[in-house]
Amino acid sequence: MNAPPIPHSHPLDLNRLYLKRKLLKLVGAQYHIHEPGSGQEVFLANKKGLKLKEDIRISRNGIEEIHILARQIMDFKASYDVFDLSTTPSVRIGVLKRKGWASIVRDEWVVYDANEVAVGSMLEDSMLLALVRRFLTALVPQNYDMFIGSTKVVDFKQNFNPFTYHLNIDFLVPSAQFDRRLGLAAAVLLASIEGRQSG
Repeated sequence: MNAPPIPHSHPLDLNRLYLKRKLLKLVGAQYHIHEPGSGQEVFLANKKGLKLKEDIRISRNGIEEIHILARQIMDFKASYDVFDLSTTPSVRIGVLKRKGWASIVRDEWVVYDANEVAVGSMLEDSMLLALVRRFLTALVPQNYDMFIGSTKVVDFKQNFNPFTYHLNIDFLVPSAQFDRRLGLAAAVLLASIEGRQSG
C-alpha cells in the first residue's frame, strides 16, 4: 500500500526550505524547518531522548505527520523507516539506509520505496571535501545530493556556521514526481547524525 498524496498547499509544495538545529537541548534534539521567504516555521522535528533506537517525529501545526524510526540500535549502517502518520494505521513512505563502511570516507545512503525496492541514492557530493572534513577539520560544510534513478531530486547544502547547524533543502523536481516527505526525512536524519558526530 502506497502513502496518500501530499495535500494541496502543503509546505512541501515549496521548492526550498531550510533546517536549523536547536542548541543546548539536554535530552533529545529539536529541528526547526522554515520557509526561506518569510522565515516562518513550517515543520518541527523532535528526536526522542534516552532511546536506544533513533525515533524522530516531524509535526506541522502541532500535528505529527512523519515518523522516522531506526531498525537498529545506534548503528552507522542503520536502516530508517519513514512513515506517514496521517493514516490509521500509519503507512510506510520509504526507507533510508546508510551504507556501512562506505560511509566512513564518504557518506552514502540507499533510498528505498514503500515496498523496500531500491530506487535511488544519497551521497556527499565531493569525495575530496568529505576526506578533508573527516581527517582535517569538521568546519567544512557538508553537501549531499539525493537521486531517484539518475535524476537528482534534492540538494542538501549546509551553511558554514560554527555556532549552529543550518541546512538548505532544495527540491529539484515537482512534488508529483517525488515524495518530498522522504526528502524532508532525509534532511532531518542528516542533521541528527551530524549532531551525534560533532556533539
